[in-house]
Amino acid sequence: MRTISATLARLHIDPYIAAILCSVGIAAVFPAGGSLAAGLDRAGTVAITLLFFLYGARLRTVEALDGLRHWRLHAAISSVTFLVFPVLGLACAPLTPAPLSEPLYAGVVFLCVLPSTVQTSITLTSIGRGNEAGAICSASLSNLLGVVLTPLLAAALISAGDGGFSLGSVRDIAVRLLLPFLLGQAAQRWIGDQVRARRRALSRYDRAVILLVVYTAFSKGVVNGVWNDLAPAELGTLTVVVAALLALALAATGLVSRLGGFSRPDHVAILFCGSQKSLASGLPMAAVLFEDARVSTVVLPLMLYHQLQLVVCSWLAQRFASPEPSTVTA
Repeated sequence: MRTISATLARLHIDPYIAAILCSVGIAAVFPAGGSLAAGLDRAGTVAITLLFFLYGARLRTVEALDGLRHWRLHAAISSVTFLVFPVLGLACAPLTPAPLSEPLYAGVVFLCVLPSTVQTSITLTSIGRGNEAGAICSASLSNLLGVVLTPLLAAALISAGDGGFSLGSVRDIAVRLLLPFLLGQAAQRWIGDQVRARRRALSRYDRAVILLVVYTAFSKGVVNGVWNDLAPAELGTLTVVVAALLALALAATGLVSRLGGFSRPDHVAILFCGSQKSLASGLPMAAVLFEDARVSTVVLPLMLYHQLQLVVCSWLAQRFASPEPSTVTA
């Protein structure tokens, strides 16, 4: 193991990024399906629930309340998620019907109206030594707003067909994320010091959860065959568009942070919460909002963006966690 780490260091390759890429490669060759996929989903649910319990146990209550009161931070993140991103999606309109088909363009716009991730953005903020309390509140608020705003924006900006949205995502956020966090907060007076003393072990657990999310998500795409519906040229164009969206989102979050005069911990939270898009929320919403025949194509931009944001933002989080965070300018 030390030999592998030393080799990666000589090649200037981050071992964690290499692990993420390995997870993607393994999922492409050996995707999880059937009972294994169901088992990984259950394991992921348990892992994420435990992760948020530990977040709650680690955060002192006064820090959590400060995060909830930080309305400027939440406004900055929500403005990028639900204002800047939809504008970027509409700016892609000249690319349809060529080189992007109508369903792919609909998928790009759908990607842009989705809420932020919760577990990934908070985990990245934690790794990057950002404002965890603010990230937890902002990411959770983004998903609650997304339950209403995403279908409304999708209906207004694209032809989404019949359908509404499910309130099940609200229940999932409450049961799987907010409730464990609150239970952790309740327990932190007894176990908080012990959890905080094991920050390095918790950081390793953070990374393990992301690797599980990467493998499970990519496996679903491979098993469902969503990568087989595109010609190579169209897939290349879509990849460029998705990469440009991520680059512009990172630039927008950086600009909003600088104009707002936010501190470095807040800057990290804005960067990761504002640039992320939720695969967990997007896939079930797409199944409701779009016809069955279109869903597999519509979710392709989201699948690509999800993988790209994990790789790029994990690298950025590692840079922020380095001894010289000033070298990161995003």
